[in-house]
Amino acid sequence: MSAPPPIPAGTTGTVSGDAAARASLEALRSEIAKAVVGQDPAVTGLVVALLCRGHVLLEGVPGVAKTLLVRALAASLELDTKRVQFTPDLMPSDVTGSLVYDARTAEFSFQPGPVFTNLLLADEINRTPPKTQSSLLEAMEERQVTVDGTPRPLPDPFLVAATQNPVEYEGTYPLPEAQLDRFLLKLTVPLPSRDDEINVLTRHADGFNPRDLHTAGIRPVAGPADLEAARIAVARTTVSPEIAGYVVDICRATRESPSLSLGVSPRGATALLSTARAWAWLTGRDYVTPDDVKALALPTLRHRIQLRPEAEMEGVTPDSVITAVLAHVPVPR
Repeated sequence: MSAPPPIPAGTTGTVSGDAAARASLEALRSEIAKAVVGQDPAVTGLVVALLCRGHVLLEGVPGVAKTLLVRALAASLELDTKRVQFTPDLMPSDVTGSLVYDARTAEFSFQPGPVFTNLLLADEINRTPPKTQSSLLEAMEERQVTVDGTPRPLPDPFLVAATQNPVEYEGTYPLPEAQLDRFLLKLTVPLPSRDDEINVLTRHADGFNPRDLHTAGIRPVAGPADLEAARIAVARTTVSPEIAGYVVDICRATRESPSLSLGVSPRGATALLSTARAWAWLTGRDYVTPDDVKALALPTLRHRIQLRPEAEMEGVTPDSVITAVLAHVPVPR
């Protein structure tokens, strides 16, 4: 994520407000970096999701700081946050809440579940059965939970950051396509480089405790007001007809790919346009370019396509298909 551009002397009003909101979100990177080393793309993706009112699926092998990344984000924001460890015996009511009988009043009252928060960390979401996974569908799409026929709105902002392990499949329940499509972004959290890993070990040797982020000096640097100002600014970011056509052409090209049995849906196209607008604003522009679309294509689309079995056996990956599509779709000038 680039630093905010300088504000010309004498500039006031909306421009200065936009710059202040951008600066507060940019400060998230430096705060999170106090706890997490070398995961800037994942941090940027989480910020983009906040701006777009979307949700994030974090995928990586154990031990690459997926959970720590979300906890550091929560500590850097003045937002309420809760964590749910998804397990095979977790019930839907453990997530959404349930009606509880009060013997003193002889009435049932609603006891909210952990989903009633601003930032929900759904740890190892693929370890819980589909029935419990589906309890998040309404919350993620409608921003509400229905219990006993009564819809109950969730706080705003509301973001689900779910983690999953891509290499361990025993005892897991792969997310169905309908639920994967509810995630705005799928971010891969890779193993760190050698220098970053040395940095991690040096911090631990100096006394860093990942279970106590306050000792790492992380403090809230942005809040709901900053997010709302940033979202309003993103909504003003200009999208030309040529850019809209470019996004559509990319998504339609995936539907025609011989390596795929399922291409990107129209919802995926709107998601790509939304994330490209957020990225354009974060980099200091009030208009979207083809490069913005390319920058967000992989994390926005990789979980919305399905490989044919024969292509998967040949080593084709979703990222390689999307990269090939980006190389062949004409770029507007």
